Amino acid sequence: MTLDEAFRFQAFHCGNLGSPFMVRLLELFADRLERGSAVAELLLDWPGDPSPHVDAVPLRLAGALHALKLQGKALANVYPPNDVSDDALWEALTKAMQEHEAQILHWMRSAPQTNEVRRASIVVPALAMLQNRFARPLSVLELGCSGGLNLRADRFALDAAGAGLGPDDALVRLSPDWRGPAPVADRAEVVARAGVDLNPLDPQNAEDRLRLLAYLWPDQPDRIARTEAAIEEARRTPAEVSRGDAGDWLVKKLPERPAGVTTLIYHTIAWQYFPPDTVEKAEAAMDAAAESASEDNPLAHLSMEGDGGEGAAVTLTTWPGGAPELIARVDFHGRWVDWRAG
Repeated sequence: MTLDEAFRFQAFHCGNLGSPFMVRLLELFADRLERGSAVAELLLDWPGDPSPHVDAVPLRLAGALHALKLQGKALANVYPPNDVSDDALWEALTKAMQEHEAQILHWMRSAPQTNEVRRASIVVPALAMLQNRFARPLSVLELGCSGGLNLRADRFALDAAGAGLGPDDALVRLSPDWRGPAPVADRAEVVARAGVDLNPLDPQNAEDRLRLLAYLWPDQPDRIARTEAAIEEARRTPAEVSRGDAGDWLVKKLPERPAGVTTLIYHTIAWQYFPPDTVEKAEAAMDAAAESASEDNPLAHLSMEGDGGEGAAVTLTTWPGGAPELIARVDFHGRWVDWRAG
């Protein structure tokens, strides 16, 4: 995929996910980017595949630019909520690429990293299902957890078809467009929470906090506010977040799972990016743990991943048993949930 194709392809998907500003921004780069700055040279001579599914160059750049705006260094007068002409926006972007070259080049070295809090809209009811089914406290293990914000999903409130899940004093409140029946509303008791990521972010670190916010889209202030609330919850509720390969981590972690507890392994739009070796190790680790699962020490696997259908498929597999259930389909950013579990 060429660079301009990558910008247009990403713009199309941003439009589908409700961000007209990102459509405009990325199409401007597709139409107007020319050589003349170190940032432009890097983009035009990108050494790998710039496409959204590989190096994700458009989102790397968008995050770098949004960071400048969030820091008050540039673009504040032309980014949302301001509405300016394409010429004025492009002039400001060109100036920012020249004046903040070093910072943008630094950001371009790393892949985009989001921690979409609304994806917890399927984690919250899944926790309630497991609490209802097994009547055991839960230990949660998230693969590809980024900053680990959704490891605190039991602390989030969810409004689902009139059913209220989660604590009344929750800092994070989720209200997706809910289709289908209301979920069970049992209050999940989470006694341990841990996650793994190749590049975990620490919500308490100022630079990592900036990364968590910068990869959100500038014309979606609700996502930014929700993420800020989740960052505050992360400060209040500790979790163990490790750096490493998800497969290797599960191989080590699952044999250590506590007795008398339901252990939930989950991932939201992460598994599809794991290399084959990681997938093989993770599946082998879950298979081995499933053999020793019991009613007193259950195991569960929650998957939210794209499968070519509308949004992402959400499946829940529990052991003893091992039969996967399609419990929902969900928007990739959690804007709607089509709940199908009884």
